[in-house]
Amino acid sequence: MTSVREPSVSGMFYPDDPMVLREDIGNYLKAAEIKPPPEGIRAVISPHAGYIYSGPVAAYGYKAVSRYNFDTVVILAPSHRAYFQGFAIWDEGIFKTPLGNITIDAESANVLLRSHGVFRANKDVHKGEHSLEVQLPFLQYIFKDFLLLPLLVGAANEGMYQDAAKALARVINASERHFLIVASTDLSHYYPYDAAVKIDTVTIGHIKNFDIAGMVRDTRSEKAQACGAGPMITTMMAAEKLGAHSSSVLKYANSGDITGDRSGVVGYVSAILFKSDV
Repeated sequence: MTSVREPSVSGMFYPDDPMVLREDIGNYLKAAEIKPPPEGIRAVISPHAGYIYSGPVAAYGYKAVSRYNFDTVVILAPSHRAYFQGFAIWDEGIFKTPLGNITIDAESANVLLRSHGVFRANKDVHKGEHSLEVQLPFLQYIFKDFLLLPLLVGAANEGMYQDAAKALARVINASERHFLIVASTDLSHYYPYDAAVKIDTVTIGHIKNFDIAGMVRDTRSEKAQACGAGPMITTMMAAEKLGAHSSSVLKYANSGDITGDRSGVVGYVSAILFKSDV
């Protein structure tokens, strides 16, 4: 029997009406003005708040990859609700959204599960989590057809990030399929506007400079902050192993820019990691 992951935050984080959802995403993408994207995009860093807050920022990264075709999208997202160690995979079945069903890349999931103990099949921790789910309608809008490899990141350290990144890169390099990795993360939470921008500038600087060591160091000390630090660091490590050494931060904003309330804001960034000919 096929396992089905029902949407848990449709109607809350994003519209549950397919027509309204498509219209909203289309408007976000239309408003996102970007330069012609580079070839060789390996990964996207994307926010995961409610669409009215982070949707306009997320649109930048998804617009950058919309001209390409990907067979499998790997999403690494933080677990907000459940505590567990390592990386939890939903290893077979489908994920549903108001825009339809997405089939799991069960073959790649099984290879990962056999590759290293840092990966575990665990569907239960996925069921109420929003951070991965909110990426899906954007992906369904821009890509006609793709398989999904969904990974939630629990408690982990730098060594586990490295192990996961190596395993992901091996799976991707060994496959004839075209993979995109998405790191789902918001930035600092609930600081006054100016303080948030200062903290987020450190995080964004490490993305711009493709500085993995700096990101690890400063997220550990909280000089840089991101609720999806683990997914972001793992994605940077994996993208590097796939030949990406360049990055572009396409958009930064925080909730204060949307609501006008600057007393306590949440930061959002959209970026791409890509191979460079230089």
